[in-house]
Amino acid sequence: MLRRLLIVTLSVFAMASATLAAADNPKVRMTTNLGVIDIELLEKLSPLTVANFLGLVDQGFYNGLIFHRVIANFVIQGGGYTPDMQFKSGAKTVPNESFNGVQNAKGTVAMARLPDPDSADTQFFINVRDNPNLDAAGQRAGYTVFGRVIAGMDVVEQIELVNTHLYQGLSAVPVDPIIIEKAERI
Repeated sequence: MLRRLLIVTLSVFAMASATLAAADNPKVRMTTNLGVIDIELLEKLSPLTVANFLGLVDQGFYNGLIFHRVIANFVIQGGGYTPDMQFKSGAKTVPNESFNGVQNAKGTVAMARLPDPDSADTQFFINVRDNPNLDAAGQRAGYTVFGRVIAGMDVVEQIELVNTHLYQGLSAVPVDPIIIEKAERI
């Protein structure tokens, strides 16, 4: 009986791992002024969020925007501001998909949002450590994880450690802009 339970558990784990690492998952390359970050998108687990993100990538929305919020040992966040700190808004919001079972673990990519769980639009963040406090819990929505860094974690870590300051009322803004020069499908 114990052996059968172990086999079933391993089978479930293998299926979940295969879903996360499916070769047909879409991928996006973010070329920044500090290097390249490749992201695998978890389309089967966060279909609405991935569709929204890919639509923005295809429109060139992220090209020229910055990582505007960098908090060491927490997250690096981008997708909403130009280098001169002008806010750039998206056309629509996307429903929260944080109950998809994917945790805000180190190297995962999630949508930023306001207190309203369904308010995510363009801004995303990369977790630079495990952040279980950002996961859905019980009836409380979390922050939707929709991708993971598959190459360029060294660039993420380099961004994480840049000098930041308070700028125009926003905290943790990099002193020298970290620019997303281009975001494209690969």
